[in-house]
Amino acid sequence: MIKRGILFFLGIWSTFLVTAQSSSNKWNVLFIAVDDLRPELGCYGNKYVYSPNIDALASGGVVFMNHYVTVPTCGASRASILTGKLPRTVQDLSNEAMEHKLKGVPSDFNPETFVHAFRLNGYYTVGIGKISHAPDGYIYKYQEPKSNRLELPQSWDEMLFNAGKWGTGWNAFFGYTDGTNRNALNGEVKPYEAAHVSDDAYPDGLTAALAVQKLQELASRNQPFFLAVGFFKPHLPFNAPKKYWDLYEEEQIPLAPFSDIPEGVNEASLHNSAEFNGYKKGEEKASLRQAVSDAYALKLRHAYLAGVSYVDAQIGKVLDALKKLHLEENTIVIVWGDHGWHLGDQRVWGKHTLSEWSLRSPLIIKVPSVTKAYSCKKIVSSVDIYPTLTELCDVKVKHQSDGRSLIPLLKNLKDKNWENVAYSYFRRGISMRTERYRLTKYFRTETPTVELFDYDSDPFERKNMAAEHPEIVERLTKLWEKGNTGIWKAKGG
Repeated sequence: MIKRGILFFLGIWSTFLVTAQSSSNKWNVLFIAVDDLRPELGCYGNKYVYSPNIDALASGGVVFMNHYVTVPTCGASRASILTGKLPRTVQDLSNEAMEHKLKGVPSDFNPETFVHAFRLNGYYTVGIGKISHAPDGYIYKYQEPKSNRLELPQSWDEMLFNAGKWGTGWNAFFGYTDGTNRNALNGEVKPYEAAHVSDDAYPDGLTAALAVQKLQELASRNQPFFLAVGFFKPHLPFNAPKKYWDLYEEEQIPLAPFSDIPEGVNEASLHNSAEFNGYKKGEEKASLRQAVSDAYALKLRHAYLAGVSYVDAQIGKVLDALKKLHLEENTIVIVWGDHGWHLGDQRVWGKHTLSEWSLRSPLIIKVPSVTKAYSCKKIVSSVDIYPTLTELCDVKVKHQSDGRSLIPLLKNLKDKNWENVAYSYFRRGISMRTERYRLTKYFRTETPTVELFDYDSDPFERKNMAAEHPEIVERLTKLWEKGNTGIWKAKGG
């Protein structure tokens, strides 16, 4: 029976590989990264959200309903997905994670990222916009001139960005339609803007146009390509053309289902929304002591959704170009959110917590002639993308990822051995998500240091039940230990 089972599996796998390589010698890859995008999309069951283009992609791909990032902050989350590694030092939790990782590393070392691995295997690699932490791929401070120092020096054949009227990537990242930006104005701006302008009046419109142009060029190359496109919105400031605001009736937008501090949770697990409050002309400040008014919360949630719909439209332009250029049938498409975002949930506006609101983000993968539309409820992690892509595209790599290939889930095979677990790290804590629970242990003095949430009975994290159920904590701790990388015992931890 065992031998017959193995032969059956090999037969399925052989069929998969033949299918995967039938339309071309190598798959192309279009990887789309979206900043601060929580799973607030139609394809995730949020029918009040206008996201037709991402939803259309989902109609031919796999929507991972329970995808979790390893770190709830931009640079570190992106470093983790690009390297396929869980954080092991406190530097791995910083926005400069890739810069730290690559400092002094020779170019002939293990590939710096999975993009580098694709390049070493004959792919032409192009990055547009924010793929690692820097919005244009170059290392320099917020208000400095753009440098010539690439954040990922070995990964790209081309690293591109159109900074438009803002001049630099960082200015554009925090830009308003008049060409100003948050940093140059010392934060004396509102956290949102609704302007009667075209899509190209904001940076993501320029990024979409550049991606379309580059796809036209790549279509004529006799070489497989890896194209990564990074969009800014819905990252703060919540700026979008007015027409995307007009898609929503504010009174029909739901407020946060739970906007209080969870019972039995120390405030050290949360934060006072410093990034959000850095926009000094906002009508109200947010804090753990005082929630913003419902009226202002609705305005902010409206602004966020306008950004979601705006970026959805830009993604639609890129996907339309892929289809018109007849690249759709031999290009793997991935849409990935670098982390979630509290929209007043638990009195927080922002990321940077080990909460479901910060750690859960969209992941949609479409492989032509392989994936069929379905919502996968298995627990998956961002580090799983590295081995999935390299295996799908037969990219040889010596680098050992911490992730697991998602190919069985892409094929909707009933993988009984799939371990429903994902690990995340921040705020001196390690958090583990299973199918039912989240167990978080903090290496800090503030108590309690252990949090346990049961999503079957408490989907919005209203109460920490660790003290009431030590037996569950004990049972889960053995699995939690598998994700303990020693980060808080490492030097500087």
